[in-house]
Amino acid sequence: MSAARRIVDESPPNDRLRLRRPGGETGSGKPAAATLRKAHTVPMAVTIRRATLDDLDDLLDLREAVAGEGVWIGAQVPLDRDGDRARHLHTIEQQEDGTSAVFLVAELEGVMVGSLSMHARIGIAGLGMQIADGHRGQGIGAALVAAGIEWAREAGVHKVELEHWPWNHRARALYERFGFVEEGYRRRQYRRKDGSLWDSVVMGLVLDEDAPGHEERAAEPPI
Repeated sequence: MSAARRIVDESPPNDRLRLRRPGGETGSGKPAAATLRKAHTVPMAVTIRRATLDDLDDLLDLREAVAGEGVWIGAQVPLDRDGDRARHLHTIEQQEDGTSAVFLVAELEGVMVGSLSMHARIGIAGLGMQIADGHRGQGIGAALVAAGIEWAREAGVHKVELEHWPWNHRARALYERFGFVEEGYRRRQYRRKDGSLWDSVVMGLVLDEDAPGHEERAAEPPI
């Protein structure tokens, strides 16, 4: 992936962004799982690029602002900015090997309006994303997810997974457009600072449909 790419609304409204593995389709002849199933456009010039050390303060400010809304991401205010800074720094440094992690930022006229991070372990990448208030529903999240999936394919990731709160219907709809499916519902999973317990929804996107699965192995009784 290039260090930065420009997403500009120059396409007709019905154009589709298609993301495919090398070869274009799965061995079954079906479109790759990450094909964008519904058209979207970005109604402004947005730059999607990899985060650098110079972005640390802006990344923390964005995280703090979204966390302060109290309803979209797991982080809560007040943030542990020192701890978050160390984690962000580690992710940015991990980008160097090309396969362990990626940290993407979305900029509009030089202002950071969104970010997406992915960490890969044993071929599975966890995805986390946040978009600034006032910039949601404008295609920025879709541009970030598209770039993240592109990185995952190039990094040899076979699956992407994420969690979202049950009421975040807009995020769920976005993920479903990229082929994510619900894989689980975790009741009373996360303890919040006020003592309440929140449910979460687990979603996954399989990128490798070609490797044999366990269902293709001969079933034999245990000895």
